[in-house]
Amino acid sequence: MPCPEPFIHVQLPLTVEGIALNVAAIHRDGTLAPIVFLHGFGSTKEDYADIVQQPAFAGHPFIAYDAPGCGESRSDDCSAVSIGFLVQTALQVLAHFGIERFHLVGHSMGGLTALMLAHQCPGRVLSFVDIEGNVAPEDCFLSRQIVDYPSDDPEVFFAAFIDRVRHAPAYASALYSASLRHKVQAGAVRGIFQSMVDLSDNGDLMSTFLGLKCPRMFMYGEQNASLSYLPHLQAHGVRLAPIAHCGHFPMYSNPVAMWQQIADFQAHSVVS
Repeated sequence: MPCPEPFIHVQLPLTVEGIALNVAAIHRDGTLAPIVFLHGFGSTKEDYADIVQQPAFAGHPFIAYDAPGCGESRSDDCSAVSIGFLVQTALQVLAHFGIERFHLVGHSMGGLTALMLAHQCPGRVLSFVDIEGNVAPEDCFLSRQIVDYPSDDPEVFFAAFIDRVRHAPAYASALYSASLRHKVQAGAVRGIFQSMVDLSDNGDLMSTFLGLKCPRMFMYGEQNASLSYLPHLQAHGVRLAPIAHCGHFPMYSNPVAMWQQIADFQAHSVVS
């Protein structure tokens, strides 16, 4: 078996909206169109590190990084983190690596961040894989807990949130919950969740998603096949990618199918 192309781990000192960050990233160089990955809440850049094990992506440079307040990234003020803040962070990461046009992949929180990034920079995104990123109010099954289970103490809220996720009847929920405390700083949770709920309820995200001109794919686990808007997406030219034996986390429950779907979609996306 040939050795995979290695990735490089770096720390990027950035300043976003006046706040000092140290963003941890992994990346690889290549001659083909680059791929940018944005992880979900409670996940990290390592969700996508196995791209180097996938022959279908040989030659593609990629970037994945920990959002501020998540994983190995640090922020001087975690309470300032929101979806808008994450979009500005993404723009600075892209500028640091000198990336102009790219394929975009985002999961959950990262899918919503990617949607707003693609909307802000439509000419730069070659294709967009949205892995259960928010496009409607019904997508806030995790983030709406900031409203449904209010607490003034970030640590108290986060501990209860982790316990609820641990017992959720869905693929990979217990696995996901086990590392939440190690992957997210409690002070970042409220700002992230509140902005996700606000955008989902009031941001007309469906129109934003359907208005994108690049090829789009919406990936979802079979446990979430009841999402009400799936036929609407398909009717408007969005490719649907159901993942078997999976809930909200294809990178944990069925990564083989996830990578196959992404590779096939990007291979058939028109790059102009």
